[in-house]
Amino acid sequence: MNIADLKPRMGKIEIEVTVKELAQVREFDKFGKKGRVCNATVTDDSGKEIKLTLWNDEIDKVKKGDKLKITNGYVNEFQGEMQLTAGRFGKLEVVVS
Repeated sequence: MNIADLKPRMGKIEIEVTVKELAQVREFDKFGKKGRVCNATVTDDSGKEIKLTLWNDEIDKVKKGDKLKITNGYVNEFQGEMQLTAGRFGKLEVVVS
């Protein structure tokens, strides 16, 4: 699968992407629990790009230039823009760093 195939609310995505850019890490407080979130711009072999949402520990694993494999990922839409995430049930692993 590649980025061009992705559509909003699509699940069970398995894809390999390369991290092109990491945005500022933001901290939040939800239901009394602190957390961190960061948007990364990722690209695939076709050159297409999508935002990848990284949560908490995922942020520390990922660097610019890393190749990532996302298993059981999910696409949501935020302010009209598609975003890819491993989500609660998916898995994000660094294949090449």
